[in-house]
Amino acid sequence: MAICCWVLGKAFYIQHVQGSYWRALSDSLHQKFVELDAERGTVYSGDGSMLSTSVPYFTIYIDFDAPGLRERNGKRFRENLDSLSKCLSGLFRDESAQAYRRELSQGWRMGDRYYLLKDNMSFEQYKIFRDFPLVRQGRNKSGFIAEINSRRLNPFGLLANRTIGLARSHAQNVGLERTYDSLLKGENGSRLVRYMAAGTYIPVEGYEIEPENGKDIVTTIDVNIQDIAENALLDELQENQAEQGSCIVMEVATGQIKAMANLGRQKDGSYWEDLNYAIRATEPGSTFKLATLLSLLEDHEVSLSDHVNLEGGVWKVVNRTIHDSEKQEKSDVTVKEAFERSSNVGMAKLAWYHYGKDPIRFVDHLRKLRLNQPTGIDLLGETQPIIKSPASRTWSATTLPWMAFGYEVLISPLQTLTLYNSVANGGQMLRPYLVGEVRQGGRVIRQHEPTVILARICSDQTLGMLKDCLEGVCREGTAKSVFKNSFYPVAGKTGTSLVANGNRGYADHIYQSSFVGYFPATLPKYSCIVVIRNKPFAKKFLGAQVAAPVFKIIADKLMSREEGPENGQIALLQTMVWKKDSSGSRCRGRSEDLKTVMRGLRIDFQDSSARSAWADLSTRPSSIVLEKEIVDRGSVPDLRGMGLKDALYLLESLELKLAAHGAGRVSKQNPLPGTPISKNQTISLDLN
Repeated sequence: MAICCWVLGKAFYIQHVQGSYWRALSDSLHQKFVELDAERGTVYSGDGSMLSTSVPYFTIYIDFDAPGLRERNGKRFRENLDSLSKCLSGLFRDESAQAYRRELSQGWRMGDRYYLLKDNMSFEQYKIFRDFPLVRQGRNKSGFIAEINSRRLNPFGLLANRTIGLARSHAQNVGLERTYDSLLKGENGSRLVRYMAAGTYIPVEGYEIEPENGKDIVTTIDVNIQDIAENALLDELQENQAEQGSCIVMEVATGQIKAMANLGRQKDGSYWEDLNYAIRATEPGSTFKLATLLSLLEDHEVSLSDHVNLEGGVWKVVNRTIHDSEKQEKSDVTVKEAFERSSNVGMAKLAWYHYGKDPIRFVDHLRKLRLNQPTGIDLLGETQPIIKSPASRTWSATTLPWMAFGYEVLISPLQTLTLYNSVANGGQMLRPYLVGEVRQGGRVIRQHEPTVILARICSDQTLGMLKDCLEGVCREGTAKSVFKNSFYPVAGKTGTSLVANGNRGYADHIYQSSFVGYFPATLPKYSCIVVIRNKPFAKKFLGAQVAAPVFKIIADKLMSREEGPENGQIALLQTMVWKKDSSGSRCRGRSEDLKTVMRGLRIDFQDSSARSAWADLSTRPSSIVLEKEIVDRGSVPDLRGMGLKDALYLLESLELKLAAHGAGRVSKQNPLPGTPISKNQTISLDLN
């Protein structure tokens, strides 16, 4: 009897005295807060093209035990079931209306609290879906729950893919996506969820902290220049079956990177932007001779008219032999000629005889040129360069002469280009950079300006001699044959270096071909470097044969863009009478967006779009008309007049892929509108 009384008393105490505590503990075990991901910011090119953006997609669940859905014995559910099933079948076209009716009825009978209806629903599908019968009555009455996720896409595909980078959920980001991750990712929100069964949680409405969307970054990359550089590099790699290659185009006056291409050969023989070779240190070879010549001239150790004996292209020093890449028919040459002919023997001899007793003087010049430091570009992953000194453990009696022609040092192509860009920029060294602006909601909140990291790399006298030598390489030296018919002057330097192949060392005869310079030489606009690692035992491997032609293709196309009309053409344009274009113009996009813009600008228009998700805005002589645009899921839609983001959304909803070229609005498309489509088909767009 006493035990029974004790049990009853304990139960009363737990229920009425400790009840609130245990109920709170129960809630804490069945409820928790989960993070809501912020929408990641967009990466733009300098001309406004989207290089990387997030496309939203939706997962739709149904709470069949929602109070509004169950009231009056489920009258609301029964009244809307048929019409909802027809709408779902018409939108997704994957099941019949009868199949959807059976599926929904089964979920209703089981009272499932978190029934998965549809996964990976596109934004355009969701806009239509939320106006369906029952769904449009809201979550409490309909039981429909929408979870928003996002997928990161690079609309231009291969173009600057490694530089722009990847934003990945389960692996480390790379490129600008990694460098600017803290700005792009925004601030996550949170949502209270309740545990139901079988590991399922459903959101508790009213307990949400909205995420703060990420900021946008505007890069310095020019899509057109990037496209030119990428294609020129790719063509050469394919022709020579090379292992990898990189190309960088920099604006001389600012240090802005206009293009950065990095291509590596894949197992199937194709090429992809797999690693950022442009910021990885390697032995540069003969392009390093500019630093050697600068040191000699700046210390007044030599003049360009001094003579050096090339020994026929072969010279033995301390039991090691230095070879020129080609046999030298003329041995007695000037210092300028030795540089133009890219003689390893010539530059090694000059360094040996003038710095051999005090090599630290030479090393100090390299340090002053910041070749022992990364450039500091706003891109994570830049490797540490190696410039040896007499105090280094690996310094030997032959280190100095080998350093003179670009061996026993490790620097990246970007570092080499930064040095050459300094010569083009009147001796001022600028830090290269890839991001020009950071924006939030379309407003510029941070702007990056050119940064001077070294006011003068040398005296004006030395600078003038360096420019003369670099132009001489393209007029009389190793690159003469490449630029002999050029319609503008070029300054630059070829490079060819034998590189090691892992444990096999130098046995496979793998050569790295390079060319670096600037154009036009008289008033430099761009500097550029091309570095290509060839296949073993390649027949064509000299810098003038492999890298310089890529440089010339890029330079020719950029100079053609820079060329303006002649004086006579300007005069003709000034005398022309311009008439208003009466042909009309057209713009396609989301109907609500187009309406918002027209109303915001207070422009009168006729709205014939009804409730269509997409619309066609056309200007006519007497009016502006907004007409509905019907999207047939079985054929290619008409994308002409759309912006890139709208076209991307629409194609994603149709499970199609996109290959875009240019910037602005869509002017051409292939295949043409109305063409039957297949899943994962690629649609090519030209933007104007």
